This record gives sequence, structure tokens and C-alpha cells, in this order.
Amino acid sequence: MSERQVRDRTLSDRAYENILSKIMDGDIPVGGKLPTEQVLSSELGVSRPVLRQALKQLREDDVIVSRQGSGSFVKRRPEGAILDFAPIGSIADIQRTFEFRAAVEGEAAYLAAERRTDSDLNELRASLTELDRCIAEGELGVAADEIFHVAVCNAADNKYFVAARSSMKPNILTGMNLTRNLSLTKPQDRMKLVQAEHYEIFEAIEKGDRGAARNAMRAHVENARKRIFEG
Repeated sequence: MSERQVRDRTLSDRAYENILSKIMDGDIPVGGKLPTEQVLSSELGVSRPVLRQALKQLREDDVIVSRQGSGSFVKRRPEGAILDFAPIGSIADIQRTFEFRAAVEGEAAYLAAERRTDSDLNELRASLTELDRCIAEGELGVAADEIFHVAVCNAADNKYFVAARSSMKPNILTGMNLTRNLSLTKPQDRMKLVQAEHYEIFEAIEKGDRGAARNAMRAHVENARKRIFEG
């Protein structure tokens, strides 16, 4: 990536977070129309191509919707509790971490379904049992969640999956802390839904169904990303 591309990405992240902050603060209500690209570009001090990248991310987050010929409108307002667990300046980075995880852990799950040993399956079962306990007792469960995902990478029997994930561990734990803390503010069914996704991943790996394991892992990580913005 060139120096200019890096600079544009940084500016795009800043524009994304500024618009997100306006929506979360209620400055632009649900159903309300965002200012035109020209106005936003001027207000945020970025070029229109940079602004469009920020708007694209907000669409992918399901926060805004764009209607051809009409502009962009707020689809939903993320709850303010997000800022209790993650400062506004970190949200774009958290979202990018989820993209990284979906790619790496999806492929790790694919290979885990082919290469897992009995020992790997036992480690995965143990982490799921601990997560079940955390849910039952209303605990956060970040450590057990992390152990499950690391166990999937270990089961892939390729040290580079583990190394790649380890290089991002602080970012990953930040995202996990955010999503699990937000889930604790919801009815317990929310945590049970997340846990059902873990079991789906495990069952696909146990059965040796590579495609199902990859799809289940990618869906789980993508759902975690989207759940950040559930109102």
C-alpha cells in the first residue's frame, strides 16, 4: 500500500468515525438524511473519494442506506453503550480487525475440519463448556472465547495461523471485550445466540465438513462485527 493510500485510509477512518459519532449523538436521527457529499467533504476536510470510502463502511455496517438519486439515510442508531467500552477513535480499527479475523479464522476452521485430532476436539469441547458456565453465571467470558478461537487455529496444524492471530491479539481482545460487554447489556438470549454459533463451528469441525466449518466461522465473526451496531 502506497503512502498516499495509507493517508487516505486514515482520513477515511476519521471521517467514518465522525459521521458515526453524529449518528450516535442523535445529530442525524434514524430516517434522517445525511448532508450531501459536497457538504460532508467540506465539513470533515476530506476529498469526496475519501468520504465515499467512509460511507461505504457505514453501509457495510448497516448503519446507513443509500438510495440512488436521493442520498444516504440513517438506517439505525448504534447504542451509546458502545462508547462505554471503546472510544470512538478505535471503532474503525476494531471493524478492520473483524475483517482480518473472518479471513484468517475462516481458513483455519476449514483446515481444522480436515486435520483436527482427538486432543484438538477435547480442547474445543472444554472451552465451550467454560463458555456455557460463563453464560449461566453472567460472566464476561472473554478468556474462554479467546481460548476457543485459538484452539481452532491450533487444530488447523499450521503455525502461521496462530502467529498471524497472535500478532493481532490486543486488537482482537479489544473487539471481544466490546462485543461480549454489549451482549451482557442484552437479554441472555443474545449470549446464547453467540454460543450457538460457536457450537456450529465446533460441530462442523468435528464432522470434518471443511466448507461448513469455514462458513460457520466467517458468519460468526461477521455477525460479531454487525452486533456492535445493533440498537
